[in-house]
Amino acid sequence: MTESNAELLPATRRALDHRLALAQSEGRVPSAVAAVAREGRVVWSGGRGELPAGARPEEVQYRIGSLTKTMTAVLVMRLRDEGRVDLADPLGAHLDVPHGGEATLFQLLSHTGGLAAEARGPWWERTPGELRPELPDIFGEQPQKHHPGRRYHYSNPGYALLGALVERLRGEPWFTVLRREVLEPLGMRRTTALPAAPHAEGWAVHPYADVRQREPLVDTGRMAPAGQLWSTAADLALFAAFLADADDAAGTGARSGAHEAILGAATRAEMRRPAAPPEAGAWDSSYGLGVQLARRPDGRVLAGHGGSMPGFVANLWTSGADRLAAVALANATSGLGGVPAAELLELVAAHEPAPPEPWRPMPADDADPALLALAGAWYWGTVPYLLRVHAGRMLTLTPAAGAGVRASRFLPCAAGGWRGLDGYFAGEALRAVTAGEGRVTHLDLGTYVFTREPYDPAAPLPGGADPEGWR
Repeated sequence: MTESNAELLPATRRALDHRLALAQSEGRVPSAVAAVAREGRVVWSGGRGELPAGARPEEVQYRIGSLTKTMTAVLVMRLRDEGRVDLADPLGAHLDVPHGGEATLFQLLSHTGGLAAEARGPWWERTPGELRPELPDIFGEQPQKHHPGRRYHYSNPGYALLGALVERLRGEPWFTVLRREVLEPLGMRRTTALPAAPHAEGWAVHPYADVRQREPLVDTGRMAPAGQLWSTAADLALFAAFLADADDAAGTGARSGAHEAILGAATRAEMRRPAAPPEAGAWDSSYGLGVQLARRPDGRVLAGHGGSMPGFVANLWTSGADRLAAVALANATSGLGGVPAAELLELVAAHEPAPPEPWRPMPADDADPALLALAGAWYWGTVPYLLRVHAGRMLTLTPAAGAGVRASRFLPCAAGGWRGLDGYFAGEALRAVTAGEGRVTHLDLGTYVFTREPYDPAAPLPGGADPEGWR
Protein backbone atom coordinates (compact mmCIF):
# COMPACT_ATOMS: atom_id res chain seq x y z
CA MET A 1 0.00 0.00 0.00
CA THR A 2 1.68 3.18 -1.13
CA GLU A 3 0.68 6.69 -1.98
CA SER A 4 2.87 8.93 -4.08
CA ASN A 5 2.74 12.51 -5.27
CA ALA A 6 2.96 12.99 -9.02
CA GLU A 7 5.58 15.71 -8.66
CA LEU A 8 8.25 12.99 -8.59
CA LEU A 9 9.07 11.04 -11.71
CA PRO A 10 7.52 7.56 -11.98
CA ALA A 11 10.96 5.92 -11.83
CA THR A 12 11.78 7.77 -8.60
CA ARG A 13 8.47 6.77 -7.03
CA ARG A 14 9.00 3.14 -7.96
CA ALA A 15 12.49 3.20 -6.45
CA LEU A 16 11.14 4.68 -3.21
CA ASP A 17 8.30 2.15 -3.07
CA HIS A 18 10.76 -0.69 -3.58
CA ARG A 19 13.19 0.56 -0.93
CA LEU A 20 10.42 0.83 1.65
CA ALA A 21 9.08 -2.63 0.78
CA LEU A 22 12.57 -4.08 1.10
CA ALA A 23 13.09 -2.39 4.46
CA GLN A 24 9.80 -3.69 5.87
CA SER A 25 10.43 -7.23 4.60
CA GLU A 26 14.10 -7.61 5.49
CA GLY A 27 13.69 -5.65 8.70
CA ARG A 28 10.84 -7.95 9.76
CA VAL A 29 8.61 -5.19 11.08
CA PRO A 30 4.80 -5.46 11.17
CA SER A 31 4.42 -2.12 9.39
CA ALA A 32 6.46 0.78 8.11
CA VAL A 33 5.56 4.19 6.73
CA ALA A 34 7.79 6.82 5.17
CA ALA A 35 7.59 10.19 3.48
CA VAL A 36 9.89 12.47 1.49
CA ALA A 37 9.37 16.23 1.53
CA ARG A 38 10.91 18.77 -0.82
CA GLU A 39 10.95 22.43 0.18
CA GLY A 40 8.47 21.65 2.96
CA ARG A 41 5.91 19.73 0.85
CA VAL A 42 5.41 15.96 0.93
CA VAL A 43 6.20 14.70 -2.58
CA TRP A 44 6.01 10.98 -1.80
CA SER A 45 4.62 8.85 1.00
CA GLY A 46 4.26 5.14 1.37
CA GLY A 47 3.17 2.42 3.75
CA ARG A 48 3.87 -1.28 3.93
CA GLY A 49 2.52 -4.07 6.13
CA GLU A 50 -0.32 -3.98 8.64
CA LEU A 51 -1.80 -0.47 8.60
CA PRO A 52 -5.15 0.65 10.06
CA ALA A 53 -7.91 0.09 7.51
CA GLY A 54 -8.71 3.14 5.45
CA ALA A 55 -5.93 5.27 6.94
CA ARG A 56 -3.54 7.24 4.76
CA PRO A 57 -0.01 5.96 5.58
CA GLU A 58 1.39 9.40 6.36
CA GLU A 59 -1.43 10.01 8.89
CA VAL A 60 -0.86 6.88 11.02
CA GLN A 61 0.72 7.63 14.39
CA TYR A 62 3.89 5.90 15.59
CA ARG A 63 5.88 6.53 18.73
CA ILE A 64 8.93 8.64 17.81
CA GLY A 65 11.14 8.23 20.90
CA SER A 66 14.14 10.55 20.99
CA LEU A 67 12.91 12.70 18.13
CA THR A 68 11.08 14.27 21.09
CA LYS A 69 14.44 15.66 22.24
CA THR A 70 14.75 17.95 19.23
CA MET A 71 11.38 19.51 20.04
CA THR A 72 12.40 19.96 23.69
CA ALA A 73 15.58 21.66 22.47
CA VAL A 74 13.50 24.11 20.41
CA LEU A 75 11.68 25.16 23.61
CA VAL A 76 14.99 25.79 25.39
CA MET A 77 16.36 27.79 22.46
CA ARG A 78 13.20 29.92 22.50
CA LEU A 79 13.91 30.75 26.15
CA ARG A 80 17.46 31.68 25.19
CA ASP A 81 16.33 33.92 22.34
CA GLU A 82 13.87 35.66 24.67
CA GLY A 83 16.70 36.44 27.09
CA ARG A 84 15.27 34.25 29.85
CA VAL A 85 18.38 32.05 29.93
CA ASP A 86 21.89 31.95 28.50
CA LEU A 87 23.29 28.68 27.18
CA ALA A 88 26.36 29.27 29.35
CA ASP A 89 24.18 29.26 32.48
CA PRO A 90 24.53 26.26 34.78
CA LEU A 91 21.20 24.48 35.08
CA GLY A 92 21.32 24.99 38.86
CA ALA A 93 20.99 28.75 38.35
CA HIS A 94 17.40 28.23 37.19
CA LEU A 95 16.28 24.91 38.63
CA ASP A 96 16.84 23.18 41.96
CA VAL A 97 18.12 19.75 40.93
CA PRO A 98 19.78 16.96 42.90
CA HIS A 99 22.23 16.19 40.10
CA GLY A 100 23.37 17.90 36.92
CA GLY A 101 23.17 21.43 38.31
CA GLU A 102 26.79 22.19 37.36
CA ALA A 103 26.20 21.36 33.69
CA THR A 104 25.43 24.30 31.45
CA LEU A 105 22.36 24.39 29.26
CA PHE A 106 24.67 24.13 26.23
CA GLN A 107 26.20 20.96 27.67
CA LEU A 108 22.83 19.38 28.40
CA LEU A 109 21.55 20.20 24.91
CA SER A 110 24.66 18.71 23.29
CA HIS A 111 24.95 15.67 25.62
CA THR A 112 28.24 16.87 27.06
CA GLY A 113 26.97 17.41 30.62
CA GLY A 114 28.52 14.13 31.81
CA LEU A 115 25.23 12.69 33.14
CA ALA A 116 24.32 9.00 33.01
CA ALA A 117 22.89 7.69 29.77
CA GLU A 118 19.79 6.23 31.41
CA ALA A 119 17.47 6.88 34.32
CA ARG A 120 17.58 4.58 37.31
CA GLY A 121 15.97 1.17 37.06
CA PRO A 122 13.59 -0.36 36.39
CA TRP A 123 13.82 0.12 32.62
CA TRP A 124 12.27 3.59 32.32
CA GLU A 125 10.93 3.12 28.78
CA ARG A 126 8.77 0.20 30.00
CA THR A 127 7.89 1.64 33.43
CA PRO A 128 4.89 3.92 34.07
CA GLY A 129 6.08 7.44 34.83
CA GLU A 130 4.03 7.79 38.00
CA LEU A 131 6.79 5.78 39.72
CA ARG A 132 9.07 8.81 39.22
CA PRO A 133 7.00 11.98 39.72
CA GLU A 134 9.91 13.96 41.16
CA LEU A 135 13.28 14.77 39.64
CA PRO A 136 15.41 13.01 42.34
CA ASP A 137 13.73 9.73 41.44
CA ILE A 138 15.05 9.64 37.86
CA PHE A 139 18.68 9.27 38.95
CA GLY A 140 20.52 6.07 39.85
CA GLU A 141 23.41 5.53 42.22
CA GLN A 142 26.01 7.19 39.98
CA PRO A 143 24.27 9.99 38.07
CA GLN A 144 27.47 11.79 37.04
CA LYS A 145 29.60 9.65 34.72
CA HIS A 146 32.00 12.33 33.39
CA HIS A 147 33.09 15.84 34.27
CA PRO A 148 30.77 18.33 32.53
CA GLY A 149 32.10 19.50 29.17
CA ARG A 150 34.81 16.85 28.80
CA ARG A 151 33.20 14.48 26.31
CA TYR A 152 30.03 13.50 24.46
CA HIS A 153 27.91 11.04 26.44
CA TYR A 154 24.28 10.67 25.38
CA SER A 155 21.96 11.30 28.34
CA ASN A 156 18.22 10.74 28.48
CA PRO A 157 17.95 12.18 32.02
CA GLY A 158 19.69 15.33 30.76
CA TYR A 159 16.67 16.04 28.57
CA ALA A 160 14.30 15.28 31.44
CA LEU A 161 16.07 18.13 33.26
CA LEU A 162 15.67 20.44 30.25
CA GLY A 163 11.96 19.64 30.13
CA ALA A 164 11.71 20.45 33.84
CA LEU A 165 13.49 23.76 33.15
CA VAL A 166 10.86 24.63 30.53
CA GLU A 167 8.10 23.84 33.04
CA ARG A 168 9.78 25.92 35.74
CA LEU A 169 10.23 29.03 33.57
CA ARG A 170 6.91 28.79 31.70
CA GLY A 171 4.83 27.76 34.71
CA GLU A 172 3.01 25.08 32.70
CA PRO A 173 3.49 21.38 31.89
CA TRP A 174 6.12 20.65 29.25
CA PHE A 175 3.70 19.25 26.67
CA THR A 176 1.27 22.14 27.11
CA VAL A 177 4.10 24.52 26.26
CA LEU A 178 5.25 22.39 23.32
CA ARG A 179 1.76 22.19 21.84
CA ARG A 180 1.20 25.95 22.08
CA GLU A 181 4.67 27.15 21.01
CA VAL A 182 5.65 24.59 18.35
CA LEU A 183 3.07 22.00 17.37
CA GLU A 184 0.07 24.24 16.76
CA PRO A 185 1.99 26.97 14.86
CA LEU A 186 3.49 24.31 12.56
CA GLY A 187 0.13 22.60 12.00
CA MET A 188 1.32 19.36 13.68
CA ARG A 189 -2.17 18.33 14.81
CA ARG A 190 -1.38 14.61 14.91
CA THR A 191 1.58 14.89 17.31
CA THR A 192 0.46 13.98 20.81
CA ALA A 193 1.73 12.83 24.19
CA LEU A 194 -0.46 9.70 24.08
CA PRO A 195 -1.62 7.73 21.01
CA ALA A 196 -4.65 8.89 19.05
CA ALA A 197 -6.31 6.69 16.41
CA PRO A 198 -5.35 5.73 13.80
CA HIS A 199 -2.09 4.56 15.35
CA ALA A 200 0.19 1.55 15.09
CA GLU A 201 0.52 -1.03 17.86
CA GLY A 202 3.97 -1.58 19.35
CA TRP A 203 5.47 -5.02 18.84
CA ALA A 204 8.59 -7.00 19.72
CA VAL A 205 9.52 -9.45 16.95
CA HIS A 206 11.35 -12.64 17.92
CA PRO A 207 14.92 -12.53 16.52
CA TYR A 208 14.88 -16.16 15.31
CA ALA A 209 11.23 -16.95 14.62
CA ASP A 210 8.44 -15.25 12.73
CA VAL A 211 6.39 -14.51 15.84
CA ARG A 212 5.79 -11.38 17.91
CA GLN A 213 4.41 -10.09 21.20
CA ARG A 214 2.96 -6.75 22.28
CA GLU A 215 5.11 -4.16 23.99
CA PRO A 216 3.68 -2.19 26.93
CA LEU A 217 2.41 1.33 26.29
CA VAL A 218 3.54 3.55 29.16
CA ASP A 219 3.45 7.24 30.04
CA THR A 220 7.08 7.99 30.94
CA GLY A 221 6.28 10.86 33.33
CA ARG A 222 9.29 13.05 34.12
CA MET A 223 11.23 11.37 31.31
CA ALA A 224 8.67 12.47 28.71
CA PRO A 225 10.81 15.32 27.25
CA ALA A 226 13.37 12.67 26.30
CA GLY A 227 11.10 10.33 24.35
CA GLN A 228 7.36 10.38 24.99
CA LEU A 229 5.77 11.70 21.80
CA TRP A 230 3.66 10.06 19.10
CA SER A 231 3.57 11.54 15.59
CA THR A 232 3.00 10.86 11.91
CA ALA A 233 5.13 11.03 8.80
CA ALA A 234 3.09 14.02 7.60
CA ASP A 235 3.58 15.96 10.86
CA LEU A 236 7.28 15.16 10.99
CA ALA A 237 7.67 16.41 7.42
CA LEU A 238 6.35 19.76 8.68
CA PHE A 239 8.85 19.71 11.54
CA ALA A 240 11.68 18.78 9.16
CA ALA A 241 10.84 21.78 6.99
CA PHE A 242 11.03 23.99 10.06
CA LEU A 243 14.44 22.60 11.01
CA ALA A 244 15.95 22.95 7.55
CA ASP A 245 14.31 26.18 6.36
CA ALA A 246 16.77 28.99 5.53
CA ASP A 247 19.67 26.60 5.86
CA ASP A 248 22.38 29.27 5.82
CA ALA A 249 20.75 31.74 8.26
CA ALA A 250 21.70 34.58 5.95
CA GLY A 251 18.30 35.04 4.37
CA THR A 252 19.32 33.94 0.89
CA GLY A 253 16.53 31.37 0.60
CA ALA A 254 12.79 31.50 1.00
CA ARG A 255 11.88 31.73 4.65
CA SER A 256 8.58 30.93 6.30
CA GLY A 257 7.11 33.59 8.55
CA ALA A 258 5.60 30.88 10.74
CA HIS A 259 9.01 29.28 11.16
CA GLU A 260 10.61 32.60 12.07
CA ALA A 261 7.91 33.26 14.68
CA ILE A 262 8.85 30.04 16.46
CA LEU A 263 12.63 30.28 16.16
CA GLY A 264 14.83 32.46 13.99
CA ALA A 265 16.78 30.96 11.11
CA ALA A 266 20.11 31.83 12.75
CA THR A 267 19.14 29.88 15.88
CA ARG A 268 18.01 26.87 13.85
CA ALA A 269 21.33 26.95 11.99
CA GLU A 270 23.10 27.12 15.38
CA MET A 271 21.27 23.98 16.47
CA ARG A 272 22.47 22.14 13.35
CA ARG A 273 26.18 22.86 13.86
CA PRO A 274 28.40 20.30 15.65
CA ALA A 275 28.56 21.16 19.34
CA ALA A 276 29.85 17.91 20.81
CA PRO A 277 33.50 16.93 20.29
CA PRO A 278 34.02 13.83 18.10
CA GLU A 279 35.28 10.74 19.87
CA ALA A 280 38.38 10.57 17.66
CA GLY A 281 39.63 12.25 14.51
CA ALA A 282 37.34 13.45 11.74
CA TRP A 283 33.68 12.92 12.48
CA ASP A 284 31.11 10.93 10.54
CA SER A 285 28.45 11.51 13.19
CA SER A 286 28.11 14.33 15.66
CA TYR A 287 25.58 16.20 17.75
CA GLY A 288 24.47 19.81 17.71
CA LEU A 289 21.96 21.37 20.10
CA GLY A 290 19.20 18.77 20.18
CA VAL A 291 20.04 17.69 16.62
CA GLN A 292 21.99 14.67 15.39
CA LEU A 293 24.38 15.15 12.47
CA ALA A 294 25.64 12.55 10.02
CA ARG A 295 28.29 12.83 7.33
CA ARG A 296 27.32 10.37 4.62
CA PRO A 297 29.80 8.46 2.38
CA ASP A 298 29.16 10.91 -0.49
CA GLY A 299 30.11 13.84 1.76
CA ARG A 300 26.53 15.05 2.25
CA VAL A 301 25.89 16.28 5.80
CA LEU A 302 22.44 15.47 7.16
CA ALA A 303 20.72 16.89 10.24
CA GLY A 304 17.86 15.31 12.14
CA HIS A 305 17.33 12.73 14.86
CA GLY A 306 16.55 9.09 15.41
CA GLY A 307 14.30 7.56 18.03
CA SER A 308 13.27 4.29 19.56
CA MET A 309 10.92 3.10 22.27
CA PRO A 310 9.77 -0.44 23.05
CA GLY A 311 7.73 -1.38 20.00
CA PHE A 312 8.85 1.48 17.72
CA VAL A 313 11.76 2.92 15.73
CA ALA A 314 11.85 6.27 13.94
CA ASN A 315 14.19 8.48 11.98
CA LEU A 316 14.11 11.94 10.40
CA TRP A 317 16.88 13.42 8.24
CA THR A 318 17.14 16.70 6.38
CA SER A 319 19.58 17.97 3.75
CA GLY A 320 19.51 21.73 3.38
CA ALA A 321 21.71 21.60 0.28
CA ASP A 322 19.15 19.36 -1.45
CA ARG A 323 16.11 21.04 0.12
CA LEU A 324 14.94 17.54 1.06
CA ALA A 325 13.76 15.75 4.16
CA ALA A 326 12.79 12.12 4.75
CA VAL A 327 10.95 10.37 7.58
CA ALA A 328 10.65 6.64 8.26
CA LEU A 329 8.63 5.01 11.07
CA ALA A 330 8.07 1.38 12.05
CA ASN A 331 6.36 -0.53 14.86
CA ALA A 332 8.97 -2.98 16.11
CA THR A 333 11.45 -2.69 18.96
CA SER A 334 14.25 -3.40 16.51
CA GLY A 335 14.56 -3.91 12.80
CA LEU A 336 14.22 -1.92 9.59
CA GLY A 337 18.02 -1.61 9.40
CA GLY A 338 18.10 1.58 11.42
CA VAL A 339 15.12 2.99 9.45
CA PRO A 340 16.25 4.01 5.95
CA ALA A 341 15.20 7.70 5.98
CA ALA A 342 18.67 8.81 4.89
CA GLU A 343 18.65 6.34 1.99
CA LEU A 344 15.23 7.56 0.83
CA LEU A 345 16.47 11.15 0.87
CA GLU A 346 19.61 10.29 -1.05
CA LEU A 347 17.65 8.25 -3.57
CA VAL A 348 15.54 11.31 -4.48
CA ALA A 349 18.62 13.55 -4.52
CA ALA A 350 20.34 11.19 -6.95
CA HIS A 351 17.32 10.69 -9.25
CA GLU A 352 16.08 14.27 -9.19
CA PRO A 353 18.75 16.67 -7.90
CA ALA A 354 17.44 20.02 -6.75
CA PRO A 355 18.15 22.85 -9.19
CA PRO A 356 20.16 25.73 -7.77
CA GLU A 357 18.31 28.78 -6.53
CA PRO A 358 17.87 31.25 -9.42
CA TRP A 359 20.23 34.20 -9.38
CA ARG A 360 18.50 37.46 -8.59
CA PRO A 361 19.93 40.95 -8.21
CA MET A 362 19.95 42.26 -4.67
CA PRO A 363 17.22 44.69 -3.58
CA ALA A 364 17.87 48.31 -4.49
CA ASP A 365 18.06 49.28 -0.81
CA ASP A 366 21.10 47.00 -0.37
CA ALA A 367 22.98 48.43 -3.38
CA ASP A 368 24.86 51.03 -1.35
CA PRO A 369 27.68 52.50 -3.52
CA ALA A 370 30.04 52.57 -0.54
CA LEU A 371 29.34 48.89 0.07
CA LEU A 372 29.71 47.94 -3.59
CA ALA A 373 33.07 49.72 -3.63
CA LEU A 374 34.38 47.04 -1.26
CA ALA A 375 33.71 44.24 -3.75
CA GLY A 376 36.58 42.71 -5.65
CA ALA A 377 40.14 41.60 -4.99
CA TRP A 378 41.92 42.12 -1.65
CA TYR A 379 45.27 40.77 -0.52
CA TRP A 380 46.38 39.27 2.76
CA GLY A 381 50.09 39.76 2.26
CA THR A 382 50.57 38.25 -1.18
CA VAL A 383 47.53 35.95 -1.12
CA PRO A 384 44.61 37.18 -3.27
CA TYR A 385 41.10 37.03 -1.81
CA LEU A 386 37.77 37.91 -3.42
CA LEU A 387 35.15 39.82 -1.48
CA ARG A 388 31.59 39.57 -2.77
CA VAL A 389 28.52 41.55 -1.71
CA HIS A 390 25.10 39.86 -1.38
CA ALA A 391 21.52 40.70 -0.46
CA GLY A 392 21.02 41.74 3.13
CA ARG A 393 24.50 43.37 3.10
CA MET A 394 26.04 39.93 3.63
CA LEU A 395 29.66 39.51 2.51
CA THR A 396 31.67 36.47 1.50
CA LEU A 397 35.46 36.42 1.55
CA THR A 398 37.21 33.52 -0.17
CA PRO A 399 40.74 32.83 -1.42
CA ALA A 400 40.86 33.57 -5.15
CA ALA A 401 42.24 30.09 -5.79
CA GLY A 402 39.13 28.42 -4.32
CA ALA A 403 37.05 28.03 -1.19
CA GLY A 404 40.03 27.23 1.02
CA VAL A 405 40.26 26.87 4.75
CA ARG A 406 39.84 30.60 5.39
CA ALA A 407 36.64 31.14 3.42
CA SER A 408 33.90 32.76 5.51
CA ARG A 409 30.58 34.54 5.30
CA PHE A 410 29.88 37.72 7.24
CA LEU A 411 26.63 39.21 8.48
CA PRO A 412 26.24 42.95 9.20
CA CYS A 413 26.29 44.12 12.83
CA ALA A 414 23.93 46.74 14.19
CA ALA A 415 26.89 48.66 15.61
CA GLY A 416 28.66 48.68 12.24
CA GLY A 417 30.95 46.33 10.37
CA TRP A 418 30.35 42.60 10.01
CA ARG A 419 30.79 39.45 12.06
CA GLY A 420 31.92 36.07 10.71
CA LEU A 421 29.13 33.53 10.35
CA ASP A 422 31.17 30.41 9.64
CA GLY A 423 34.54 29.04 8.57
CA TYR A 424 37.91 30.17 9.92
CA PHE A 425 36.66 33.67 10.77
CA ALA A 426 33.42 32.63 12.52
CA GLY A 427 32.67 35.19 15.22
CA GLU A 428 35.49 37.53 14.18
CA ALA A 429 34.84 41.21 13.42
CA LEU A 430 35.41 42.61 9.93
CA ARG A 431 35.66 46.38 9.43
CA ALA A 432 36.46 48.63 6.53
CA VAL A 433 39.03 51.14 7.84
CA THR A 434 38.97 54.60 6.25
CA ALA A 435 41.44 57.46 6.07
CA GLY A 436 40.47 61.02 6.98
CA GLU A 437 38.87 61.71 3.60
CA GLY A 438 36.67 58.61 3.85
CA ARG A 439 38.77 56.47 1.48
CA VAL A 440 38.98 52.82 2.56
CA THR A 441 42.63 52.03 3.24
CA HIS A 442 42.28 48.40 4.24
CA LEU A 443 40.07 45.74 5.78
CA ASP A 444 40.74 44.69 9.37
CA LEU A 445 39.63 41.13 10.12
CA GLY A 446 40.60 39.95 13.58
CA THR A 447 44.00 41.73 13.16
CA TYR A 448 44.41 40.36 9.62
CA VAL A 449 45.06 43.30 7.29
CA PHE A 450 43.68 43.04 3.75
CA THR A 451 44.90 45.59 1.19
CA ARG A 452 43.99 46.43 -2.40
CA GLU A 453 47.51 45.62 -3.62
CA PRO A 454 49.98 43.06 -2.30
CA TYR A 455 51.76 44.85 0.58
CA ASP A 456 50.19 48.14 -0.44
CA PRO A 457 52.60 50.91 0.73
CA ALA A 458 49.60 53.26 1.18
CA ALA A 459 48.05 50.96 3.79
CA PRO A 460 49.11 50.85 7.48
CA LEU A 461 50.69 47.40 7.29
CA PRO A 462 52.16 45.98 10.50
CA GLY A 463 55.90 46.21 9.99
CA GLY A 464 55.35 48.48 6.97
CA ALA A 465 56.11 47.83 3.29
CA ASP A 466 59.77 47.73 2.24
CA PRO A 467 60.59 51.28 0.95
CA GLU A 468 62.51 49.75 -1.97
CA GLY A 469 59.31 48.10 -3.15
CA TRP A 470 59.13 45.08 -5.39
CA ARG A 471 62.35 44.16 -7.19
